[in-house]
Amino acid sequence: MASITDPNMSDRFTSAMEEIHNENLKTYADIIDTTVELSQSHRQFVKSAIDTCLKKCKDDDKLFETIHAFKRDLEQKNRSLKEKRCTISEMMSEVQEKEMQKEDIIQKINKLKEEQTKRKELIQAQNKANKNRLKNLQKARFVFQDHLGLEIRTILGKTQLVKGEKLQFVFRNINLSDLDSAYIITMGIKEDGSYQIVSSDPELDCLPVLESRLQETNNLPAFLANVRKEFISLARR
Repeated sequence: MASITDPNMSDRFTSAMEEIHNENLKTYADIIDTTVELSQSHRQFVKSAIDTCLKKCKDDDKLFETIHAFKRDLEQKNRSLKEKRCTISEMMSEVQEKEMQKEDIIQKINKLKEEQTKRKELIQAQNKANKNRLKNLQKARFVFQDHLGLEIRTILGKTQLVKGEKLQFVFRNINLSDLDSAYIITMGIKEDGSYQIVSSDPELDCLPVLESRLQETNNLPAFLANVRKEFISLARR
């Protein structure tokens, strides 16, 4: 009771309350200062984070643009490479085709050379055979012309059947009643070098047989002798 009635109690209470109030104000001020500092720090942090994010976004955009540019360049290079491969494939096909044509031409040239060689050998053989036939003709001429009155003529045929140079053998002294009467046989040489009988005047039925025998034996004097015998037999009928 004494304390309540103490006249200084009110001043002390007021002073204590003011002191508490001042301390609270100071605490609030410190809290406000701390809050402001934290707010400013947070604001700076957020601003820095935003700037960092914006920079990162710009860097990412540049990176994506670079990636897209690389992709476009890679696609263009792939198309160009594909076109070049197609061109190379076509060129290789052309080269292979030309190589095949070259081989074919070489084979044809070799074949032509072989044919030319064979043709040359055949011509040489035919020339040799013709020379032998000419010798036989000369022998036959001496035998028949000198002893049996045989005349040998060279004629040029005007028809397709007897086209080219032919030899005509004219036999006389066949018909005893007319020794000058002519019995004629016309013959030549085929492309293969064999003898060819063109005609006979008068006609001999056995002429094909005599011609076949001539081609087998290649003995012209014997052939002419047989033809003469046939003419004599025909004249005596």
